[in-house]
Amino acid sequence: MTSKVRTRIAPSPTGYLHLGTARTALYSWAYARHYGGEFVLRIEDTDVARSTQDSVQQILDSMHWLGLDYDEGPLFQMQRLARYHEVAEQMIAAGTAYRCWCSPAELDAMREGQRARGEKTRYDGRWRPAPGKALPPPPAGVQPVVRLANPPRGHVSWNDLVKGPISISNEEIDDLILLRPAPDGSAGLGVPTYNFAVVVDDWDMAITHVFRGDEHINNTPWQINILRALGAKLPQYGHCPIILGEDGLKLSKRRGAVSVTAYEEAGYLPEAMLNYLARLGWSHGDDELFTREQMVQWFDGSHLAKSPAQWDPAKLAWVNAHYMKAADDPRLAGLVQQQLARRGVAVEDLGLLQRASALFKDRCATVAELADWVAMIFVAVHPRPEELATHVTEAVVPALRSLRERLAVIEWDKPTLAAAIKDALAAHQLKMPQLAPALRVLVCGRAQTPSIDALLALFPRATVLARLQHI
Repeated sequence: MTSKVRTRIAPSPTGYLHLGTARTALYSWAYARHYGGEFVLRIEDTDVARSTQDSVQQILDSMHWLGLDYDEGPLFQMQRLARYHEVAEQMIAAGTAYRCWCSPAELDAMREGQRARGEKTRYDGRWRPAPGKALPPPPAGVQPVVRLANPPRGHVSWNDLVKGPISISNEEIDDLILLRPAPDGSAGLGVPTYNFAVVVDDWDMAITHVFRGDEHINNTPWQINILRALGAKLPQYGHCPIILGEDGLKLSKRRGAVSVTAYEEAGYLPEAMLNYLARLGWSHGDDELFTREQMVQWFDGSHLAKSPAQWDPAKLAWVNAHYMKAADDPRLAGLVQQQLARRGVAVEDLGLLQRASALFKDRCATVAELADWVAMIFVAVHPRPEELATHVTEAVVPALRSLRERLAVIEWDKPTLAAAIKDALAAHQLKMPQLAPALRVLVCGRAQTPSIDALLALFPRATVLARLQHI
């Protein structure tokens, strides 16, 4: 790299940070970290009517949970209005932008006439200055917009980091609005359009590489032409294909996607989400599982997929299960404690939670599932009648009663508990597949659990005795 790499992510606070933006943020972050560059967080809040502080906070929380640390930001566009107006005035003075006083009714009539003639609907340039062209006087009481004087001929071309060479004719691009009047109709500072604000931001912030979804490809020619009008250096663009939902349709904020924080609340680990998102459009050989550090080492901008990826909840669960097994028990205990607190179950014994996490985590794909298992220790269980009828039979009840009497007095550790169960089996001429399921149903509320002696050792003695009391 001949200059310092600077990437950015620029979400709009009109809702939560969705999965596609999170993936783009990950790629931008990893690319900057790979090359020892800088990563910038911008908040594109010019949609004043729909932007909310709650959405801003959710974006910040999501970035923090994913561990995508940024070197600058958050920077807010609505705090930069004076800068956008300054640049617009410079462009007007240079002849690369102009004011347009067309009313909405005039624009509607213009498009209707074009449709009637079978033409592509576009601004016809009636307020665009040209040599020898006489413009009418500006109408009184009308606040103008500022439009780009887009080059009328030639092509806009760039070598996309994902798609390869792309070229679009300037004849397909009309004179984009750069600035609209103030929303209240006053003479105050108006609001920039997306394509203008993002260009000025990228220019001012010296952004060198832009990763974003391929729905922005049609915006790129305008942005390149604005940058060229400003004499600014172009960043390199990489347009990543969309993410498809399970139904094969686009996963988006408005259709089917859930927020990043919803996955946190559902018990997914951030390292698993990063690993899964990274592979959802990028690869490093056949590696499916890798650390954050490995991704930074490998992510040089190559091997990005050109075709859409499909969201696969089962694959995400598999990845998360891997990281669950690798996670240390104190950390999992803290996360389980949070899950249980959301259910109204307060647990203060973190030592017990750690032991429970160690015992149950291999069976779980999420922390929420782990909390389902651990909860049996702290809240009453209600075995299903059919399981009681199947497992707590007349043949095993005498053994359960004698075992309960023994459990009240023996040492409470796994070897002693195993010996007591073995003695009960021998005394009542039963097999483990007869007694163990009955114990599990009564103590845990379910017939399938880890080893019964390890499980009983995990429970407080008083809890086990209470749950065996009514046999």
